[in-house]
Amino acid sequence: MISYTLSKYRLVALILAFCISGFNTFANTSEAHEEPKKGFDAKEVLLGHVKDAHDWHLFSLGESHVTLPLPVIIYSKEKGISSFSSSAFHHGHASHEGYRLVNKHYREEKRLEESKYPDERIIAVDANDNPTGAEIYDLSITKNITSMIIGAILLIWLMTSVAKAYTTRGSKKAPKGLQSLLEPVIIFIRDEVVKPNIPGLSAERYTPFILTFFFFILINNLLGLLPGSANVTGNIAVTFALALISFIATMVSANKHFWSHILNPPVPGWVKPILVPVEIIGIFTKPVSLMIRLFANILAGHIIILSIISLVFIFGSINKAAGYGFLPITILFNIVMMMLELLVAFIQAFIFANLTAVFIGQGMEVAHHDDHHAGDNKHH
Repeated sequence: MISYTLSKYRLVALILAFCISGFNTFANTSEAHEEPKKGFDAKEVLLGHVKDAHDWHLFSLGESHVTLPLPVIIYSKEKGISSFSSSAFHHGHASHEGYRLVNKHYREEKRLEESKYPDERIIAVDANDNPTGAEIYDLSITKNITSMIIGAILLIWLMTSVAKAYTTRGSKKAPKGLQSLLEPVIIFIRDEVVKPNIPGLSAERYTPFILTFFFFILINNLLGLLPGSANVTGNIAVTFALALISFIATMVSANKHFWSHILNPPVPGWVKPILVPVEIIGIFTKPVSLMIRLFANILAGHIIILSIISLVFIFGSINKAAGYGFLPITILFNIVMMMLELLVAFIQAFIFANLTAVFIGQGMEVAHHDDHHAGDNKHH
């Protein structure tokens, strides 16, 4: 009982430390992006934290900002491939090799439309720093890509460590360390997610695939809760790629009976012209639902946390005492939200993996159901 109580307080202390450090990072970053003598722009700060970037702001120490520059890789038909560090842009205040990183100040200076020239977009410019409109392809290693690489390295390290433990210790000895932590999760995904949904020997074949989905999404969800981290699974481009992989796996696993059921459903002839388009649309709405569900839930959690922190600055801009007075309430709400986000991180990874297994299994089980019904009719 005592050890449980200590563990509980350690968890609360850890979350509190994350909240305070996140608050400090948020405060210093917002001051760095504010224009002098202007009010606090909550929208600009919120979007600045949840969108992708070409550099990685880690933390701030007073007036100094520790930023990790990332590789910029651009391809154009005129110049070919150009690569350099994002520090050459000086946070969007300079051009380099005929390219410019768009930000709010540059857009206002050149009177450009935000819809055509959003923040963090790299464009081609002439000698006078004006957009040329030349077509370029941005292949840069951005903040989200860097975070995904870190997540992939962590995933490979975790899985290889567990596999090595099984090789050296054998399956008959009691697990230790990471093996004891991950083994129940792996067995749960295999026995409660994959096997009930994917029939026969195919379950064993698809277990590594579903486990990779689960742990990759979980790791990136958890990394996104760290102060100064990237919003990977809250980016719709990332969730689109994950949903596309799930869709391809579903299509590859589907057999001829699945397509027969879609294109020629066992219904009266006059219903088929209505049902067939619905079935075809359903094929595409399934991965779309996966994409939007993961993106919306993770992004909403980040925005809520940042919005609560923003209230300190909003109240502080009205009255300094009101800002400090709202600070304890902000910390309390953030502790609750961080605990909720930890739960959401696991739930969303489980839902994505589980639904992917369901969709793959549906393409395989159609033949079984059809044969079963045909056998019943023959028997009768």
